[in-house]
Amino acid sequence: MPTAGPRPRPLAALRHRNFRLLWTSQLVSMAGSMMQSAAILWHVSLLVPPERRGLALGMVGLVRIAPIVGFSMVSGVVADAFDRRKLMLITQAGMTMAAALLAAVAFAGSRALWPVYLLAAAGSAFGAFDGPARQSLIPSLVPREHLPNAISLNTIMFQTASLAGPALGGLVIGAAGVAWAYALNAVSFLFVIAALLMMRDLPRRSPGHGPEVSFKAAAEGLRFVFRTPLIRSSMLLDFLATFFASATALLPIFAQDVLHVGAHGYGLLSAAPSIGALITSIALVPMLERIDHRGRAMLWAVAGFGLATVVFGISRSFALTFTCLALTGATDTVSMVIRNVIRQLITPDEMRGRMTSVNMIFFMGGPQLGEMEAGLVANLWGAPLSVVSGGLGCLLATAWVAWRTPDLRGYRRETRVVTGGERVEAGA
Repeated sequence: MPTAGPRPRPLAALRHRNFRLLWTSQLVSMAGSMMQSAAILWHVSLLVPPERRGLALGMVGLVRIAPIVGFSMVSGVVADAFDRRKLMLITQAGMTMAAALLAAVAFAGSRALWPVYLLAAAGSAFGAFDGPARQSLIPSLVPREHLPNAISLNTIMFQTASLAGPALGGLVIGAAGVAWAYALNAVSFLFVIAALLMMRDLPRRSPGHGPEVSFKAAAEGLRFVFRTPLIRSSMLLDFLATFFASATALLPIFAQDVLHVGAHGYGLLSAAPSIGALITSIALVPMLERIDHRGRAMLWAVAGFGLATVVFGISRSFALTFTCLALTGATDTVSMVIRNVIRQLITPDEMRGRMTSVNMIFFMGGPQLGEMEAGLVANLWGAPLSVVSGGLGCLLATAWVAWRTPDLRGYRRETRVVTGGERVEAGA
């Protein structure tokens, strides 16, 4: 059993200037993106009659996931082959343009759905390249011993943005309309662009350091992921859980037709998962190093996510629905932090982009395809039954993954893990 070194301070990663720049700018940008996600769902719900609303909302998930699936593998290779900071400058500029065009469409008062779907897909396409570049850049901004702390702080940033974004979105939509939500998101990307331009003394990647952009390089990434049991099983668990329990796409229906709380209530419900997630992520910063049975903690957290989803579908009370949504955020955060630490600590730098791109299919594909599935079920049998059946599916999927993967059940903080036949240390 290796001897653990001194535990880093809760804000250790923020002492590094480049990480601090990215962290603060992403806080603003992520809040804008979350606001836009809520705005798109609300916008679509206003453009279709009630009897088609469930399917139309589910289609938002489909148009977002299609570019991720289409570009994920090549985006990972690109992130490993080229300068990740420069790549992010391009992707952030592209997402700025997509948000600005959404604002223009909304300001023009168009009643057509296809421009909204098209521009949502365009933003997702740029995001497919941005995610691997950004996630692969983070380990070069802090020392290895501060990486778990950086991951925990990133979770706080993400959840804070997820809390502020939908809540602000509800206020903006209610007071000024969806067009201004899109416009504010376009401005938020400029903060990241400025932060990237201000970074100094980044580690240089020598020519030829990364792989060639080729099918062979993409296949190497796939082999790495699927030959590493802990990464493979944690990604599969995430995909199955979020596929079955993606209820947030139906929140406009619950806000309008079940709870009758309007745009402001919709904003609060959209923010509820992030409230639970933010509280949990703050608690995890000092507690993560004390969690020994990390595999069990992750499995129980995903089971809690499914159970909270079931109760949410049954609820007809705003307070109970809000509480259940907050619990989904809290339990999902525990799972997300643990699996992110596992992946980043055992993945070599030259493989990070490709590992992240494979993970994007699972991490984003599950919720987006789940939104489509939830919309179809809601269209046929109603939103409450769609949510309840999804929560039960999540519980069954968790039990199946736990039964099939003893490595995940037994994973502990200092577990030595196998990556493609080579044994490496997991603890940090």
